[in-house]
Amino acid sequence: MFRIKRLYTFMLQRFVPVFAMTFFISLFVVLMQFLWRTIDELVGKGLSVDVLGELFFYAALTMVPTALPLAILLASLMTFGNLGEKFELTAMKASGVSLFRIMRPLIVLMVLISIGAFFFQNNLLPVAQSRMYTLLFSVRQKSPEVEIPERSFYDQIPNMNLYVERKNPDTGMLYDMIIYDLSNGIDNTRVILADSGKFNFTEDKTRLFLHLYHGEMFENLRDNAMGRSSARYMPFRRENFSDKQIYFAFDANFNRMDESGIRSQYVGQNISQLRRSIDSIGAEVDSIGSIYAADLKAASVMGIGQRRSYQGSRHSRGGAKTHALRAEDIDVDSVFGAPTPAMAKTYLTQALSSAKRQRQEYEFRSLALNDQAKLMRRHDIELQRKFTLSFACIIFFFIGAPLGAIIKKGGLGTPLVVSVLLFIFYFIVDNAGYKMARDGKVEVWEGIWLSSAVLLPLGVFFTYKAVGDSAVFNVDAYTALLRRLTGRELPRTLEVKEFVISDVETGEALRLLDAEAEAERRVRAVLDRRPPWRRRFASATVASVTPSMNNVVDYLSNSRDPRVIYLLNRYPFRATPRRFRDIEETTRLLTEHYQNLSQNQNGTEDKT
Repeated sequence: MFRIKRLYTFMLQRFVPVFAMTFFISLFVVLMQFLWRTIDELVGKGLSVDVLGELFFYAALTMVPTALPLAILLASLMTFGNLGEKFELTAMKASGVSLFRIMRPLIVLMVLISIGAFFFQNNLLPVAQSRMYTLLFSVRQKSPEVEIPERSFYDQIPNMNLYVERKNPDTGMLYDMIIYDLSNGIDNTRVILADSGKFNFTEDKTRLFLHLYHGEMFENLRDNAMGRSSARYMPFRRENFSDKQIYFAFDANFNRMDESGIRSQYVGQNISQLRRSIDSIGAEVDSIGSIYAADLKAASVMGIGQRRSYQGSRHSRGGAKTHALRAEDIDVDSVFGAPTPAMAKTYLTQALSSAKRQRQEYEFRSLALNDQAKLMRRHDIELQRKFTLSFACIIFFFIGAPLGAIIKKGGLGTPLVVSVLLFIFYFIVDNAGYKMARDGKVEVWEGIWLSSAVLLPLGVFFTYKAVGDSAVFNVDAYTALLRRLTGRELPRTLEVKEFVISDVETGEALRLLDAEAEAERRVRAVLDRRPPWRRRFASATVASVTPSMNNVVDYLSNSRDPRVIYLLNRYPFRATPRRFRDIEETTRLLTEHYQNLSQNQNGTEDKT
């Protein structure tokens, strides 16, 4: 009977809830980003809750490829960070369980998620993208709601400018109105002044009518055939009214566009449809290119045709002659030999015009081919992206899980910061690769897979370091490395001991110091025989002093004399050419100090 191990169950119980939480949080964040970009197109359109809910639902589905890798990265970081922070990961490793065995159930889960992401990209995402873009384009074409401001001109109604001094929000009445009707053109503008008025829609909401009270209207009656020269005698009409209605074409309904137009584009196609589209566009590009190439070969140069020359070939089969197309040598300077300078100028002008026309024609053909090639690249980009999401999910897991095991920080603090920084880096690289592939600067597969190729070595590196329990983010290790490279090491931090097992004997101290001084004299003799510029590269020679120096430090560190401890802290951990002079000076001061102590002890004994 198949039974899941308790370790695997434990890891799934720790990962799945965190992954679900981070996925919905990431999806909410990217959805808010979408709302921020489209808020100007949605406000003031009077859209119903059903339409907005449907739009946000399909937008959320289209944002899944962006939110899923971020959620996997953040969830793996938090899970393994919590395990490391609570020493649960350490306990597992101490029990003989390797990191790969701990990650095994989550690796299987990531493979299943990647397979599901592939089917989502291929089957569900094209439908969601088609419906989202259809709704978005329909919203953009919908007329805005009529919301008349006070003391400012309102121009959202087609062919109309409206000014309202004040309005009553309870009754909807508008007062002291000025209306400029531009439906008949700017020259035949109607100006309407009214004491009050009110907007209403027809029952089908396809027309807007304005009910005006107590006002007058001015209208030009100029005919287009009269011309601007007769503007001085332009007739006009003036009308006073107490009750008047004006109708405008203003469709307030939400008209959904046909989805088939978007489904035929690259955003609404699956893998098989994209491949058929790429093949058809490629065949079309090749056909157009062949036609343009044939026309270019057959075309004349500046109106001067090409002539055929026949050259015999001894090596041709059956003694047949080969035909080579060769342009006749043209004497361009003969243009200046025209009978008159005016005729020469005419010839040059005609030649220049012909060259410009041919250049424009070739540029137009080039633009047409570039448009088709760009469309084929967009289809190829969408085809490649069907696979990149699945691969990105696995890569982000192998980045997040080992990194969490190395950092050993749980919660939302450090994992969130690290995840955001890595995802921003991934987003920048992915966007740069997409633009290069779209513009044709690199191959499509190179640009789309660029982000995965950059992050794959990072995942391999973190996994390798986590398996070996390497301290990748140990600040002290990097500080020590930097100090070794720059020649600056940490100082010694010896302190005076309050209690020692065995006191320092003066004779033994002097013996060790004499041995240290002798080693320093041998090194000094070698250094003095070398030129000054070579003394900096005598690290191996100077390093021979290190053992005797460490013997002095180990023995004298048991001293309770503050002077001795102070001088011992001047010794470096490792003898280098840069610190050799300080070592000699420290040894000399310690020797003098213990010699004075020895003399004082001898004087005290003599007195006794």
